[in-house]
Amino acid sequence: MNEILIHGQHLAGPFLIALDLLGTFVFALSGAAAGVRNKLDLFGLMVLSFAAGNAGGITRDILIGTIPPAAVSDWHYLAICVLAGLVTFFWHPKIDVHSKPLLLLDGAGLALFAVTGTQKALSTGLNPVMAAVMGMVTGIGGGMLRDLLVNETPIVLRADLYAVAALGAGVIVVIGHVLHYPSFIFMIAGVFLCFWLRVMAIYRSWHLPLAGSRGQRD
Repeated sequence: MNEILIHGQHLAGPFLIALDLLGTFVFALSGAAAGVRNKLDLFGLMVLSFAAGNAGGITRDILIGTIPPAAVSDWHYLAICVLAGLVTFFWHPKIDVHSKPLLLLDGAGLALFAVTGTQKALSTGLNPVMAAVMGMVTGIGGGMLRDLLVNETPIVLRADLYAVAALGAGVIVVIGHVLHYPSFIFMIAGVFLCFWLRVMAIYRSWHLPLAGSRGQRD
């Protein structure tokens, strides 16, 4: 696990690591479930599980020059994805990846990945604007690759507050960095903002304007 520097201090306690692995598990679970829906075999299901859980982090690490990426150098990421794949493969009739509790866990993982991804990019000296983008990439990358592998339109391109929520969290972290405020406070604020936006999208159907929706109202 790569540690995240916040004003010279390491932010890699057991609690944060546990949340990061939980987010990886939830995203991997969604990838495995997509494999089940598309009638893939066990190997294909495992590929989707790993892709959904780690593609965002791997993409970010490569772009900011962290080689090898954490998902490759740390075996825990692979183990979590294998576990998620096996759970889905053997108990998929009892798992509803579109249930609201699981979507809320997915939102929590998205929020954590967005802020930690942004902070990691900032710690390497990346400019603030692109650091926020890297945080968004960390959160949404796995879902995009998962959907593309099963020939579906990525969810982040649909009318859903997903990528926007992740980007908003990254912007909050960047603001704290630019103003030289304690980073941890703004990371917490970013997590809450992203998670709140996802909750509103799930329960209140908040979304961005749809193409043609204005013309239909007229």
